[in-house]
Amino acid sequence: MSISRRAKFIRWLTSRYLEKADVANAPVVTVRQRLDKLGGMLRPARGVAVEKAELAGLHTEWYRPPGASKERVMLYLHGGAYALGSCDSHRKLVTHIAQAGSINTVLPEYRLAPEHPFPAGLEDCVSAYRALLGMGYSANNILIGGDSAGGGLTVATTLQLRHTGIPLPRSVVLLSPFLDMSASGESMTTRADLDPWFDPADLPVVVDHYCPGEDLRNPLLSPVFANVAGLPPALLQVGDAEILLSDSTRFADNLQEAGIDTELQVFPEMWHVFQLFVGHMPESGAAIDKIGRYIEATFS
Repeated sequence: MSISRRAKFIRWLTSRYLEKADVANAPVVTVRQRLDKLGGMLRPARGVAVEKAELAGLHTEWYRPPGASKERVMLYLHGGAYALGSCDSHRKLVTHIAQAGSINTVLPEYRLAPEHPFPAGLEDCVSAYRALLGMGYSANNILIGGDSAGGGLTVATTLQLRHTGIPLPRSVVLLSPFLDMSASGESMTTRADLDPWFDPADLPVVVDHYCPGEDLRNPLLSPVFANVAGLPPALLQVGDAEILLSDSTRFADNLQEAGIDTELQVFPEMWHVFQLFVGHMPESGAAIDKIGRYIEATFS
């Protein structure tokens, strides 16, 4: 089945934009501003209330769909190669996820590299989760979700929680998760000519920003190498045309081998975090709908 005309156009348009932006070589501050500006041009889901607040000392936004349970919450960790991203860049995507799953969702702005390298961002994510517990939310009523680097932080957070004996969330939702800083997956080669956004040669820039000098097989950096025993159930969504495909397929295999309920959804011809374009192409809307149904089923 061929992808929609809108998807083809957005794929072409965004790949040209990223090529001209020279993200791998531009100053980090400049790229952050471009991403936030792009996100600010996109409208959040209608009817979802947006509230600015603090959580564990971090600037956050709460997204509250009408009729959502007061007892349930999703902690959403934005992507951006550990160096980019904010409420401005991800407000649209996360409000649509909150609306689709009818769940109050909080989006924290964790510390970013290179000013704050590993493990600063991870520490902030763990603190945000613990703050939710301190607010009275039961771990069984908390989900953690994230895209790209936020997906990597989602899994790393659950690993850190398990290590410290803190109750784990009910489930996790991962969108094109970045789970292997060592770039050892086969899709780094097999999808290199298909991926419209990323070149494997750009990944050392991420390493230099986020975790210079670290062991890249550290499970908190590359959860594909983690012992996954006891981790929560997971939904993974990934595009078939992205170099991070193997991150998702290998991690899903690891979870399934450990007997953990796992749903892997691979979208033909889609690229990295294509869900960002919900409202502009049908494939994104279909993916968000699947996330919503998964969230609802998790609590049924």
